[in-house]
Amino acid sequence: MKYIIKLSILIFLVHTGFGALAQDVYVTPAGNDANPGTKERPVATLEAARDLIRQYKANNDLPKGGLTVWIGQGQYDQKAPLVLNENDSGEAGAPIVWRAIRDEKVTVTGGRSIPSGKFTRVTNSTILRRLSKEASQKVMQVNLKELGINNFGQIRQYGHAIAVSPAPLELFFNNDAMPLAHYPNEGYIKIGKVLDAGSVPRNRDYSGRGGIFEYTDARHAVWAGQNDIWFQGSFNYGFADDNVLVESIDTKNKQVKLAMPSLYGVAGGKDFQHYVAQNILDELDTPGEWYVDKTSGTLYFWPPVELKGSSVLVSMLEEPIICLEGASHITLRDVTVEAGRGIGIYMERGSNNLIAGCTIRNVGTSGIFMGQGARQTFPSITHDDYEGVPVSRMVGNLQGQIYKYTTWDRKAGSNHGIVSCDVYNTGSGGIYLSGGNKRNLIRGNNYVENCKVHNYNRRNKFLWAAINIDGCGNRISHCEIFDSEWQGIYVRGNEHLFEYNHIHHVTLNSNDTSPWYIGRDPSDRGNVVRYNYIHHCGNPGRMNMGIYCDDSSTDVLVYGNIFYKMNTNHGVLFSNSGWDLKMKNNIVIEPISATFEISAHYYTWASNERVPMFGENGLIRHRLTKSVNIYESPYCERYPDLVSYLHPIAEGKEWEGMRARRNILTKNLIVGGSPNPIQLLGGQYAQCDDVNNYRTDSDPGFVDYKNGNFNLKPDSEVYKKILGFEPLPFDKMGLYTDEFRKVIKY
Repeated sequence: MKYIIKLSILIFLVHTGFGALAQDVYVTPAGNDANPGTKERPVATLEAARDLIRQYKANNDLPKGGLTVWIGQGQYDQKAPLVLNENDSGEAGAPIVWRAIRDEKVTVTGGRSIPSGKFTRVTNSTILRRLSKEASQKVMQVNLKELGINNFGQIRQYGHAIAVSPAPLELFFNNDAMPLAHYPNEGYIKIGKVLDAGSVPRNRDYSGRGGIFEYTDARHAVWAGQNDIWFQGSFNYGFADDNVLVESIDTKNKQVKLAMPSLYGVAGGKDFQHYVAQNILDELDTPGEWYVDKTSGTLYFWPPVELKGSSVLVSMLEEPIICLEGASHITLRDVTVEAGRGIGIYMERGSNNLIAGCTIRNVGTSGIFMGQGARQTFPSITHDDYEGVPVSRMVGNLQGQIYKYTTWDRKAGSNHGIVSCDVYNTGSGGIYLSGGNKRNLIRGNNYVENCKVHNYNRRNKFLWAAINIDGCGNRISHCEIFDSEWQGIYVRGNEHLFEYNHIHHVTLNSNDTSPWYIGRDPSDRGNVVRYNYIHHCGNPGRMNMGIYCDDSSTDVLVYGNIFYKMNTNHGVLFSNSGWDLKMKNNIVIEPISATFEISAHYYTWASNERVPMFGENGLIRHRLTKSVNIYESPYCERYPDLVSYLHPIAEGKEWEGMRARRNILTKNLIVGGSPNPIQLLGGQYAQCDDVNNYRTDSDPGFVDYKNGNFNLKPDSEVYKKILGFEPLPFDKMGLYTDEFRKVIKY
């Protein structure tokens, strides 16, 4: 009987192609899932390849060096996520590698291709009358319902303090995201006189009343009576974006009524209080714009170039396109992931996974998302009253959840790497890096390295950075980050390392923002920002900073960086009442304001927040004694300088943490800019020491100042003026070539 069973297993393994000797698995679009997955007889889908690996592992140990799934050239459309879990793991020294066959282009999508030959000219006279003369000759149409596409999704409210939602159907043409029909084509519409700010959820007004204001552009009259028009912009503060449905447009009184409130209410009069009108067929007047009539299922599109031979994709899948959940020792490399309505690649739990040499683009929310998101359960837009639950495979209101539960372990796993990837044209940030345990100060050792992240705020304009990071002990290095209205790196957590990055042309149209940001939790300590090149950031018409250590930040080391042409009118480094902030051995070139600006804000504009922040039920006290406990291990041992933070100065009125402590600007080279390198705001409590800095209006001895080579010559005057000044590794800042990134393109 035993002999018969063994023989049956052997016959089964031979039949499936997994005999005593391990083989790699091959998959191509022209394959067949009934095949054994050999090079000669490949399978057709990624799921079939996964199942063959599972089948092999159930009966064999992994061979030395592991197994590879070789993916052949073509497009793999996922109607559901490709899920790799514990059953799909490799082992140390024997990983499971999923990769494109060398020199072949592989795309894994959450979308559907639209054959270019299916598009026809618009002939409906009613539609043509709504288009401009030129557009009526250029716009093409296709009926999506006739192609079996019936789920167009919904445009929803999203923005500051609001859950990130999957995008509705979006259009991608020749690998680029096309803009929904909107007005104006460039710039914004200013908010006019505000007649009713609407309810203000930030002040706990949950009555749900939309704002009313006068419009400032006569074009609004064209949209009167239409449904499903959305205004996206910043309706009060320049750091808080919103996407709001229009209830009505009153052409007689030239007024707009919004259908829902914005977090801070509606305000007008400032340069950043503005919006763009979207989802309007009449505004389809520029190459690339598109619009879907959800009733008829007709897609209208003005192709930027000839349709014949072009690629047209629409997004369909709301879940992540690829999920690594509990898997370990898996490598995904050299593939493109695109055209989903949600996350590109989702990672949860597991260890030692590597995403390398991949392109993640054209997705509705985040490109690569590590760790859980959150589903809000509180029924209204809120800030202080947020309630929610952790969930997998979605972003949701992660920001609300982690603001309230700062030590939330998001189950990101450990020792994961994202290396040499390009992430762009994403809806809600590029990469979210997490891992480790903040409460117990256990390192995650997850990292993003040598990645290019740009154009990462296609939908959520603010709050979601190129790379958001939380947890403990993770790293971002050698990345290039650029082209955004918002921040480059947004930080929460402890003992992260940020080194050798190249950040430029970010925070171009937001207020009270910066290329690198941390704030509002003094227990977030031990973060190091070193050897980065940050330049051409900010907007002189906005309140911008360089390194922003916001309210009550502590223990950030800014060392060995180069800052050039920073349009940051509140300092290259700025803090509200920070502690233990050290800016040392940096080169600051042509700043438009001070190098280090510090505000004693608890004694000036935020004086009314003293007790609410530090008192018995205050946010700062809760974060230092409830979320973590600074008087107990491991915090009291790792951070003894934090123990006195809540000591009272005047019982019930003032505490030590309200006054800046132990901040220093030392051994920095400053070229041009303000003659005063330190700006103190708020009097005696805005402390920062100025120690052995050298400022000059002349070339201090750069190799090539004019052409931006900021290496210092060996005989530079700096070495005489600042004893012990260390040369900076300028040539190592930014991307590098490796087996995954063979060419650096700018």
